[in-house]
Amino acid sequence: MNLDIQALVTATKSKPEVGVEDVLAKLSECLGKQSLQAEEELEMFKQDLFNHGILDYCARALTLNFTNSYGGYKTAVQIADILSACCVGIGRVKKSKAFHKFLPVVVKNLFSLADSLMMKALRDKSEIERARMFRKIMGSISWLLRAHHHLLTHVLNSKHYENIQLSEDEDVAVALLSLWLDLLGMKSSKVFEDIGVPALLAIMDDTVYKMSCFQNPVIGRSSVKILMHIMNHDSKMIQVAVKRYHGLAALAVKDWRGKGFDPVLDRFVSLLKSPPFRRTSTKGKDAAAEQERAACVIQAAWRAHQTRKRLKKLPRAVTRLQRSFRERKRKEEEQQERKRAEEELRMHMQLRRQRANRLFRQRQLQLMEILPAAQVERYLGEVERQAALLIQRVWRGHRERRLLQQRRYQLRRHRAAVAIQRAVLRFLERRRAHRAHATPWMGLRKPSDTRRAQLQQEVDDHLALYCSRGVSEEHCRELHTSTQRQLRQWLSSREAAQGEEQHTQALLAQINTHMELLLNAPSLKESTPQDCERFRSRSGPVSLRAKQCHGAMVQSASLPWWRKLTEESTHADLFCIHGDDDDFGQVDLEVARLYLGGTREDAAALK
Repeated sequence: MNLDIQALVTATKSKPEVGVEDVLAKLSECLGKQSLQAEEELEMFKQDLFNHGILDYCARALTLNFTNSYGGYKTAVQIADILSACCVGIGRVKKSKAFHKFLPVVVKNLFSLADSLMMKALRDKSEIERARMFRKIMGSISWLLRAHHHLLTHVLNSKHYENIQLSEDEDVAVALLSLWLDLLGMKSSKVFEDIGVPALLAIMDDTVYKMSCFQNPVIGRSSVKILMHIMNHDSKMIQVAVKRYHGLAALAVKDWRGKGFDPVLDRFVSLLKSPPFRRTSTKGKDAAAEQERAACVIQAAWRAHQTRKRLKKLPRAVTRLQRSFRERKRKEEEQQERKRAEEELRMHMQLRRQRANRLFRQRQLQLMEILPAAQVERYLGEVERQAALLIQRVWRGHRERRLLQQRRYQLRRHRAAVAIQRAVLRFLERRRAHRAHATPWMGLRKPSDTRRAQLQQEVDDHLALYCSRGVSEEHCRELHTSTQRQLRQWLSSREAAQGEEQHTQALLAQINTHMELLLNAPSLKESTPQDCERFRSRSGPVSLRAKQCHGAMVQSASLPWWRKLTEESTHADLFCIHGDDDDFGQVDLEVARLYLGGTREDAAALK
């Protein structure tokens, strides 16, 4: 392998986005060296470039965005020039299938680059350098198409070529007409065969349109030469041009006379004004020719009308396309802005939530520090209870919603079943009505004497076979007596159970009332005499016991610290009450009556 080729292969191992400038510099240097060698060596060098994938690397590099990187569009123009030069005169590789698949990709990328350069140049008319680059790209395309005629079909079907063709700029029109002039000026029948008659007519339409829209002499001269080449190749195109474009000769003389190409213009006008084909002397043939000529006139008028209509709608279509593109771009920007605002709002809400949680935790810790040690456990229990209630509420809501969905499904099935049953019942009712109408009721037939005797015999046999066992009257009375006794026992036990249940409900109600009073009790600072009366016991022994306990607690508060070390001594000092056993038993009895709603004897006495 050549050292230059080996260096290029090593450089192309990286992606085009990274090493395109390095590859371009080395490739330009190698081509400069090979241009001084013989033609056979240059051809072999081009074949090595294709076989080792260097040309494919250059073709892929044309698809990059050269706006602000990779050396700008100058790098792209140099790559296009080198690529078109290497694809021409490549030798035996020209007949390979891989090369035939590679050429359409090259043409597509070249036209894509030309389209992007054209759009950049049209946006900013002060960029003369980009217009020059566009003309150079079109020259590279012309050089490639002159060597490979079969690519003309790909050119005419390319959307980038359509964009260039629909441009209203003079420089673009000059470059496009120069391309077709170079191709059709070869005077090769192979070129016209590859283009085809429909494509030639499309080229003629575009050429005539540019002749009628622009006043640049370069455009006029190129248009006239293109039409001359087409007419000289096929004499039928003269009659087609005369019938398709009425007044073209007068337009050419009026607009382009005296612009510097009068000899060519005179030959073009003489071709348009040349006499038509001679008519035959046969009468039938004259009528057929007249009909054919009339059909051609109608078709030419219709095509001209369609062309004018399309040209009128073209600016509006472009404006509508631009408006829709701007609207879509505006909507995309608004959507992106909305997403960004939603993301910012979500982040802001998350930060606020985290800050609120942190402040709540700090406040909770401060409150726990303030609370006495005896109330911390109660507070934590209340917090856990509230959390449990919240979890239970959420779970019950989820369960009820799921059950609601199931009930809806069951209700839907029930309604469907009812509808089906209703339809079936109506159908059966109609069938019964139809049968009753078809076969009226004839009444029951009376059985004969023989049948009656037979039925009586069957009844007797059944009674004899399944005779009932008789029960005595005394046994029935004993059963009645035992049943009544059991019923009285059950009613008496039921009354006792109901009494127990009522007593339990009363106790629970009293306990709940006391708990609510204790939970809703105000603090000592906010308490009033009425609140004290509410919590004061009406029993004398209980009040005495409470006073003694309060005195013991006050006395224990003034004890030395060593007396409070153990829990037993503290409780002994607090609840050590001096008195007789009878008084203590009476106090216990009063306490039991106070907190348990009375003893069983009191309940019996009340009854």
